[in-house]
Order: sequence, then structure tokens, then C-alpha cells
Amino acid sequence: MSFYTADLCDANEDLVRTTEAVFSVFGGRVTFGGPIRTLRVFEDNSLVKEALSGAGDGAVLVVDGGASTRCALLGGNLAELAASNGWAGLVINGCIRDVHEIERCDIGIRALATCPRKSEKRGQGEEAVELEFAGTHFRPGEFVYCDQDGVIVAAKDLLRV
Repeated sequence: MSFYTADLCDANEDLVRTTEAVFSVFGGRVTFGGPIRTLRVFEDNSLVKEALSGAGDGAVLVVDGGASTRCALLGGNLAELAASNGWAGLVINGCIRDVHEIERCDIGIRALATCPRKSEKRGQGEEAVELEFAGTHFRPGEFVYCDQDGVIVAAKDLLRV
């Protein structure tokens, strides 16, 4: 997948939403995008593991972790699982850990920061819900695109002509 978010923004000004510049770049894949699947969790990555255990089919898992920086919602094992199950990447409104492992995975990740503490495992959260963070909305079935310049969202696939 080859694109530049700046070019997509220029060509589709009225169709794209940009996030605030709050995310750091992680993972072995810098540029990634795909249809959005969503989760809302708080300091509990049980649903993240459950989602990544299924076929990704090139989708991007967008996780609203409530911007918590007290624990990580994704580590090296889950990043490897995501890559092996065909996920394009993740956008996480929260933290990750095991960066040294994640950098070797063929997966794209945007997250707020890193934290060495693991999350709780309570099985709590919501799936397939509209999320709002980083100044924009993320809706299941819409599309997200990420590269070095940032993160953009569109209601339709901007790479299909």
C-alpha cells in the first residue's frame, strides 16, 4: 500500500478528517490504512486480544483507551498476533509496550506513548461503536490512513478509483 496522507488530503479536502498531532509512530510498517473496526476499553486489553485473534482482512483496529497512560493496551505478543492475522495496523488512544518487539512486526501502530505496565484483564469494553478522540470521529466501516505526516479518516475508501 503506497500513499501519502498529505496527497490524500489535498485531493479530497471535503472528504477527510484529520486527527490532532498526538500519536507516535510504532511498528515495522510506517504507512498503513484500511477499513476501521473499533473498540472502547479502559485499562483492559481483553477485547483487544479477542479482536486481534480474528482475521483482520487488512482492517485497522481503532482503540479508544480513554487516553490512559497508566498501562499498555498492546504489547509485542499482540502485535505479532495482529500481523499474523492480517491486520493492517492499530490506532490506539492509549499506550503500548514492548517497543523493541513491535518494531520487528509487519504492522503499523499509532499510539499516544509507551508504558511498561500491563493492563487488567476484566473482559470489559464495547465493540463496533463510534469513537471520538484526537479531535475527530472514528466510525466502523469508514477508512483510516496513517503515514509519517499523520492520521486521516474518510467515509469512503480514498484509494479505490
